[in-house]
Amino acid sequence: MTTTPRLTRDTAAPAPGILHLGPGAFFRAFIAPYVDEAMMAAGGDWGITAVSLQSPRARDALAPQDGAYMAVERGPEGDVARQIGSIRAVLVAPEDPQAVIAAMAAPETRIVTLTVTEKGYCHNPRSGRLQADHPDIQHDLAHPQAPRSAIGFLVAGLERRFASGLPPFTVLSCDNLPANGRVVRQVVLDYAARRAPALADRIADQVAFPACMVDRITPATTPDDIAALAASEGVSDPAMVVHEPFRQWVIEDQFPQGRPAWEAAGAQMVTDVEPHELMKLRCLNGTHSTLAYLGYLAGHETVSEAVADAPFAALCERLWHREILPTIPVPQGENLPAYCAALLTRYRNPAIRHRTWQIAMDGSQKLPQRILGTVRDNLAAGRLPAGLCLAIAGWMRYAGGIDEAGTAIDVRDPLADELRAAAAAADPVAAFLAMDSVFGADLANHRDLVAAIRSAHDALTSHGAAAAVRAFAS
Repeated sequence: MTTTPRLTRDTAAPAPGILHLGPGAFFRAFIAPYVDEAMMAAGGDWGITAVSLQSPRARDALAPQDGAYMAVERGPEGDVARQIGSIRAVLVAPEDPQAVIAAMAAPETRIVTLTVTEKGYCHNPRSGRLQADHPDIQHDLAHPQAPRSAIGFLVAGLERRFASGLPPFTVLSCDNLPANGRVVRQVVLDYAARRAPALADRIADQVAFPACMVDRITPATTPDDIAALAASEGVSDPAMVVHEPFRQWVIEDQFPQGRPAWEAAGAQMVTDVEPHELMKLRCLNGTHSTLAYLGYLAGHETVSEAVADAPFAALCERLWHREILPTIPVPQGENLPAYCAALLTRYRNPAIRHRTWQIAMDGSQKLPQRILGTVRDNLAAGRLPAGLCLAIAGWMRYAGGIDEAGTAIDVRDPLADELRAAAAAADPVAAFLAMDSVFGADLANHRDLVAAIRSAHDALTSHGAAAAVRAFAS
């Protein structure tokens, strides 16, 4: 039997300049390629030291390949594979936290980027402040030189740089959080203030936390994807990723210690990210989450399968034009109806199998940013957003952990136990709305909104998601 050879690097590993926390599929499909292309276009020492905060899986896949891997662009016309060489090393934080702090404190590290998901910031999504009782934060405050959380590592790395007389690195969050730069700055300052007020003051005065907006659909890599790459390219690559052709990166241009020439790779360097971010969070992420919960309950495994079902495509259209776009100021250079039309085209790409279950993860952390802000803006304008109420009810049904056939759902969420308890309550809608960390105090007191969510929940319970979506879209 012939063994497919392992992928080998086709360029020299670059000199270091960036440390990245969270080397998952999105990082490898988005940030690392942008850095790779920026260095090819304009040079610079911006090699990435990637740090896994939990599992050695990424290290074990990338290390035998000297950090190189294949990114496969998957479009309706077929696949295009390209080797990415911007990762120079991978560290596993639980194995050696001191090595991670040392890499952060190295003079050549000028930027620290993050893709740790919403829950990785150990914050309250409603307030944007540090969740001081989070187990990882409690551990890190007790063991500041052996942290577990991204926040603990950032502060430990900055503290060591200050002690060494080095300028601080720039912190660039690349997660789907509104005002992600402001959020990570706040939780870092909240944490540092508990360590030492003088340290927090110095971080506040000297560290840049630019915001950015990221967009590229990146489905989870499957064994079939790895086998297909081996057949087409003749190499085995367990670190490979697949992604859609589209990508967009809008970055606040605030990098005191320099940065790669990301604009040479197509990134938009701007002074204000917020309008672009709001557009993406509400138009893309809001409808993605809606499709995830209602689509999963209706038996659709992927987004492309969901929007191939005409009522689900109509649901997206109605959400965009009646409930979402009226809440969004037009970002510079954007056409919002055209942006939404392009989103539906992206969703329909049958080559991208973006699983509804994958998008549905961590809903308690995502809902406030993706959907509830839009709800509040509609209510403030005197509109009751019936489609978003259906989306919220869909999340409640999904988060209860039992699908419409009575089969258990693998609900991945930091509040999973609370969600199950709410679903089992005598009045589940009231129990969910009482979760202040998700809904705040205001929404549970809005009588018309509560009635609309309750009506949608009753429709889902009595008739199922497919029928409820069909009735809404008719």
